[in-house]
Amino acid sequence: MKMAGKVLLLILVASTIGCDRATKHLADTSLAGAPPHSYFADTLRLEYSENSGAFLSLGADLPKRVRTTIFTLGVGLTLSLLALAGLRLHWAGLRLFGAALIWAGGTSNLIDRASRGIVVDFINVGVGSLRTGIFNVADLAIVLGFVFILIGFRQPTE
Repeated sequence: MKMAGKVLLLILVASTIGCDRATKHLADTSLAGAPPHSYFADTLRLEYSENSGAFLSLGADLPKRVRTTIFTLGVGLTLSLLALAGLRLHWAGLRLFGAALIWAGGTSNLIDRASRGIVVDFINVGVGSLRTGIFNVADLAIVLGFVFILIGFRQPTE
């Protein structure tokens, strides 16, 4: 990978983590303890939530020791393996872009989990009763990263 590509990848990771950290801070200072804010005919809701589980609170009911092991050590190991796979397999294009998004989102949520024991979530989208769970920018980056990797694997390699 050329230097310009490495710089762009670093900018993607740093800006994803920075955006997630900034929006979580805003959620902490503006949404915690406040009623949900509704926008675009209630298509978008901003509401503060502390998530002790994984994506959409998966595993939140596990004992604290198990959650800590899985969601700090396990996630850290998974992120390390993802980076190693990308490097060893010489991922490029959409695969590399997706891996960088997953790594950045996972790292930002890992920072929360390691420092606070929870992850701040605050975004909810939907129409009527059909709604997502509450999530954050890092979760969105992780989901988009998986989509880009899947698309990248469907494209022919050179």
